[in-house]
Amino acid sequence: MKQILNHLFEHKTFSREQSKEILTQIAQGKYNNSQMAAFMTAYCMRSITVNELEGFRDAMLDLCLPVDLETDEMIDLCGTGGDGKDTFNISTLASFVVAGAGYKVAKHGNYGVSSGCGSSNVMEFLGYVFTNDTDKLKASIDKANICFLHAPLFHPAMKTVAPIRKELGVKTFFNMLGPLVNPAKPNNQMVGVFNLELARVYAYLYQKSDKRYTILNALDGYDEISLTGDFKTFSAAGEQINTVEELGFEKLKPTEILGGNTIAESAGIFSRVLNVEATAAQQNVVLCNAALAIKTISPEKSFGDCFYEAEESLVSKKALKSFKALIAN
Repeated sequence: MKQILNHLFEHKTFSREQSKEILTQIAQGKYNNSQMAAFMTAYCMRSITVNELEGFRDAMLDLCLPVDLETDEMIDLCGTGGDGKDTFNISTLASFVVAGAGYKVAKHGNYGVSSGCGSSNVMEFLGYVFTNDTDKLKASIDKANICFLHAPLFHPAMKTVAPIRKELGVKTFFNMLGPLVNPAKPNNQMVGVFNLELARVYAYLYQKSDKRYTILNALDGYDEISLTGDFKTFSAAGEQINTVEELGFEKLKPTEILGGNTIAESAGIFSRVLNVEATAAQQNVVLCNAALAIKTISPEKSFGDCFYEAEESLVSKKALKSFKALIAN
């Protein structure tokens, strides 16, 4: 590790193969906590390259517990997190809206590291029991159109770094990896990214894949459509800047989409959205993200049509029905 750290401190980068080997050794517990913390911290202070991100992704997918859900068309709505904005669980709620609209969702999630309440925190609080049993996950997809993949159950090798990430309490390159290492390998992906530089790295990676994808970054720093400002998308159709006004909305204040101070408060917002009892701001943010996910699956549709599908799912409580079916399974 001394050589690896010196390499980083000299502002040098690693190849894809070197990166894969390093992360494999980290996962196998070859280094002590101080060394791993130093390695993660170095990446907080410099940009990650495409080769490094690819290598880290390759290692994670090699080490993960694979899951075959036996369905061709699935989407994951997953942000990198780490934007420091403390919003409520927008992408998780949007996942249920998409499921309620009739699409299959393989939602990859974890406990919050740099935020107080990740998707796993709120799902666990609301009664979901995590599983990596393939039959149970397939049953969830059949009954609820959605399954929830709690990352630690599928990436057991990452238990070596989990305590260090928690102690550091800031975003690390593991935040960047989350959307790339969904063990179900869905063929549609909407990824929210916290800065434009990383969005471009992701776009380059996804261009080389056979997935339908949308990478999005709000220009004011959110890793989702926040409606507080304009946002940029990257897809097979190219790059595009999207304005709030073009979507037909007025800009929101950041305070309107904050999460709760506790997991219980965040879960309260979550339940109110699904029960169509939330504020218009909260509802519209969820619907816009769900609409973009639907458009990712069906790029030929207009955003307006996709928004209408999402709205129908939420207002008719099909999204709530999907959530209840998942919890009950």
